[in-house]
Parts: sequence; C-alpha cells; structure tokens
Amino acid sequence: MNPTPTYIKSLLTPATKQPLGRKVWSIDLVAVWLPFFIATNAMQDTAIPSDALGCPLRLGYDKAGAVRFTQAGRPVIRVAKELSDSVRLVRDNFTANLINYAGEVMRDNTEAYKAQVSSAQKAGMPIYQHDLAELDKAVKAKAEAIAKAEAVAVAKAKAEAVAEAETITEREAVAV
Repeated sequence: MNPTPTYIKSLLTPATKQPLGRKVWSIDLVAVWLPFFIATNAMQDTAIPSDALGCPLRLGYDKAGAVRFTQAGRPVIRVAKELSDSVRLVRDNFTANLINYAGEVMRDNTEAYKAQVSSAQKAGMPIYQHDLAELDKAVKAKAEAIAKAEAVAVAKAKAEAVAEAETITEREAVAV
C-alpha cells in the first residue's frame, strides 16, 4: 500500500484562518486566489494578464453597455474573466485529482476501501431511516393541512353563497 500523498493530507488538515472577502468557488479571492495566481505567473506556469490580477473585480454591464444592477439596486460585480477561467481550470483539475486518488485507493487498498464503504452505509442507515420517517410525517401533515384549508375554503364559499341567497330572497320578499 502506498502512503497518502502530502497534497491529500494537507487538504484534510484544518486551517485556522477564515478569510472574509469575495469568494470564488467558495475560496477567498484576495487571500487565496490572487496570491496563488500571482505566484503561478511568477513561476511562468500561467500567463494571467496583470490587469486581471490588479483589478480582479469588474463592474457588470448589459448588452447595451449600461451598468447592470441587482433587484436590490446594487451594481453587479463580476470577477475578471481570466481569473474566473483559471479558477474553473483549477477546480476541474482538483476534481480530477480527487477522483484519481479515490481510484488509486480502490485499486491499491480494495479491502480497506470496501470496509469503509460498508461502515459508512451501516452508520448512515439509522439517520436515513429517521429522515425518511420524518419526511413522510411532514408530507402527510402538509397534505392534511392543505386538505383542511381547502375544506374550510369550500365551506366558507358555501356559507357565503347561502347567505347571499338568503339576502336575495329577503329583498324579493320585501319588494313584493
């Protein structure tokens, strides 16, 4: 069995710092992506334009060239296309690496992998069954509430129709 690669172990080590800025793929743009891509440019692994690194957030425009606004009235802010494309590439490669690593473990350590799958399924089954039962109860309660509301609405409509009919009958009796 091969030892776990360092890059996989580093993914599983908790980080103490929680960045608070604009996120791209749920990762902080200023604290993580910009230093990473500046470093990859410095090492000539990427060729992201300096303007994209210098001004990563851009004002959004519509097709006519006017500034776009959200429903809340705030201007639309976009990440520079070159950065967004690079993040997408990293994400796709990251996903491929995760899949490859899982495949290697399945191939090289089949028994341990199968044991983990079995253990996870056994441990998850009570939670799944509980959630399924709770969902079933909630769906039935919602259906009953809807049926009750519909019955009340029908009864109210009938009562209003009867009251209207009685009012018309009384008017006719007074008119005669």
